[in-house]
Amino acid sequence: MRTNKTTKEAGHKKLLKVFILDTNVILHDATCIDHFQEHDIVIPLTVIEELDHFKRGNQVINLNAREFARTLDSMTGTALFNGGVSIGKGRGKVKIGIARDLADEIKGIFKEDTPDHRILSVAFEWNKKFKDRTVVLVSKDVNLRMKAKALGILAEDYTTDRVTSLEELYSGKEIVEDFDDDFIVKLFQSPYEMPAKQILKKLDRDAVPNKFYIIRNSSRSVLAYLDSEMEYLRKVDKNIIYGIKPRNAEQTFAVDALTNNNIQLVTLTGKAGTGKTLLALASALHVRKFYRQIFVARPIVPLSNKDIGFLPGDVQSKIEPYIQPLWDNLRVIQDQFTENDKQNQLITNMVKEEKLIIEPLSYIRGRSLQRIFFIVDEAQNLTPHEIKTIITRAGEGSKVVFTGDIYQIDHPYLDSQSNGLSYLIDHFKGQKLYAHVNLEKGERSELAELASNLL
Repeated sequence: MRTNKTTKEAGHKKLLKVFILDTNVILHDATCIDHFQEHDIVIPLTVIEELDHFKRGNQVINLNAREFARTLDSMTGTALFNGGVSIGKGRGKVKIGIARDLADEIKGIFKEDTPDHRILSVAFEWNKKFKDRTVVLVSKDVNLRMKAKALGILAEDYTTDRVTSLEELYSGKEIVEDFDDDFIVKLFQSPYEMPAKQILKKLDRDAVPNKFYIIRNSSRSVLAYLDSEMEYLRKVDKNIIYGIKPRNAEQTFAVDALTNNNIQLVTLTGKAGTGKTLLALASALHVRKFYRQIFVARPIVPLSNKDIGFLPGDVQSKIEPYIQPLWDNLRVIQDQFTENDKQNQLITNMVKEEKLIIEPLSYIRGRSLQRIFFIVDEAQNLTPHEIKTIITRAGEGSKVVFTGDIYQIDHPYLDSQSNGLSYLIDHFKGQKLYAHVNLEKGERSELAELASNLL
């Protein structure tokens, strides 16, 4: 159930709830208190203490902690600690919840006095206090939700920015059959395009700008895409880009979107080995003359969600394991050419001159994004807010590419439906500046493909 939905009983007055918020909900979305409609919100004092530890830094969670602190500070007076402060007309109230000590029931089960258990204690006390209202603990932490349920407290994930159904998530492509030979042959003849009226009639509501198609019958097939105005169906050719040749229809579609300068935002999804990052890098090199720099980055999501400062070694040794796969992909592209080849040397020179930059995502924040080809790898580990922050900073003449596997989440508080990449695909479908391709066929070794499918 989405936390920003209301609950009704047939023929009865709407039941008001009390939502207890965990720290991770606020760090995920600083505007979360705006999404509970007429229901009341309780912020445990422990959450305020925890937010204090996140105030310093340039990560999105640090920005969210500061923004939320300012929001609470704007609610003047002591009402936050008493009856609560109204968020607005027809809205609920916000109140700070104080647990002076762990409830005896909490102590009896969970021995340690931890921030999680203090938040749980607030939820427990409020659940006893309001017999006539439903009290719900909202947390991104599945373990805390399980503890709450063990104590008879309702607990939910924060799902306001969650994709409803992965089965309905836009794939960016479609197979269309039963077209006669004449229709397909026309796309192989100059000008390699035709009015889209016929295919639009066949597709009805499934047609959106920049969607790709495999059009085929029993004897012929052709790859095509619907232009941004949905006026023309254009043939898509299999082009070699910086030594890399697409191996299947999906990769051909991906290259077409990546090298189309009219498309400013591209998302590529697919399991490991489908070629997402490799194609994005090769395409960026192929169209490099249109951009000032190529930025390639990926988010750092360390074990246990700790900052890299917890890891041993200097800064370089800490971040190297996270960005090494990006350098590996670049090496694959260089290896398509001999060491003395100009295209091989060009890559080396671009790296030396910082025209091609590979860094952790947090290091690139704050840079100017004018005329940049910006590739964000492993984007499934970003929150919807982080995705929004990146896109809204893209300057004139820039292109932003997100790649990732929405089923391989390393972030402790995200899943395949709540991560920023899924959210982006769901919300940008149909926009003229956007294209998406889901890559399904792996192109690594037979062994690697078998392991990806079975393990």
